[in-house]
Amino acid sequence: MREPARLRQDAETLAGPLPPLLAAAEHLASSVMSGEHGRRRVGQGDQFWQYRPSHAGDEARMIDWRRSARADDSLFVREKEWQAAQSVMLWVDSGQSMEFASSKELHSKADAARTLALALSVLLIRGGERVGLSNAGLPPRSGQLQLMRLTDSLAQPAEAEEYAPPELRGIPARSRAVFFSDFLGDIAGVEKALIQAADRGIDGALVQILDPEEEAFPYDGRTIFESVGGTMVHETLKAGELRDRYLERLAERKDALQRLARDTDWQYLCHHTNNPSASALLWLYGALERVH
Repeated sequence: MREPARLRQDAETLAGPLPPLLAAAEHLASSVMSGEHGRRRVGQGDQFWQYRPSHAGDEARMIDWRRSARADDSLFVREKEWQAAQSVMLWVDSGQSMEFASSKELHSKADAARTLALALSVLLIRGGERVGLSNAGLPPRSGQLQLMRLTDSLAQPAEAEEYAPPELRGIPARSRAVFFSDFLGDIAGVEKALIQAADRGIDGALVQILDPEEEAFPYDGRTIFESVGGTMVHETLKAGELRDRYLERLAERKDALQRLARDTDWQYLCHHTNNPSASALLWLYGALERVH
């Protein structure tokens, strides 16, 4: 049996990343909005939502005759609010490439992705929806306990591989999903995942997270490029001559991601780590309404 002091130290080490990550996510979520998300739509439920003018094809039992009596020659249908909880599955790239940050003043791509994913989870769970994490095979659930499970899973260290392909593990058919990554690895993995998702009626959003230096390529002269995981190294004496070719390939990658998103009815966003996270979260908040 471990000594109490050692056990406490191990517990504190394990729990250490949780409060800051969750606090940052809660703060980010509160900066966008509060209240229910994803519920303001027509469907099965007990709560009244709105009246709308009757359309051709509406059955007589759908007409609210009391409301219609107050109008001149108009019939109105009483609509109820859709209340069934939906499932939203997240995949957050845990490859080594996501650990990159060009300066100490910026969050790494991984930190930006984790905070965005957890803040989105806060908003969704507040709205009574179920959230899961495909990385950890964590099935979609609701409630504060699930939020702690998500926090714990997202705080895990990066994988050994440089680039991790999206996973559909545990994503229910006809649900929604969000993939967070720099998407700089083999695009075949992204294409495969999106095609499989479309076949299962899963729609959602791609969030590409990039460091500003990855957009600007501000290198010149002798430069040694090394991947975060150290598996790839390239040295050049004229880095500036690579700029145009690099920027062209980056633009091609973005175009390919947008095309894949269009073809599979997903949404696409490119977020930079030097930009406000609240803007990206607000976009995601609306994107999940548009895709389902």
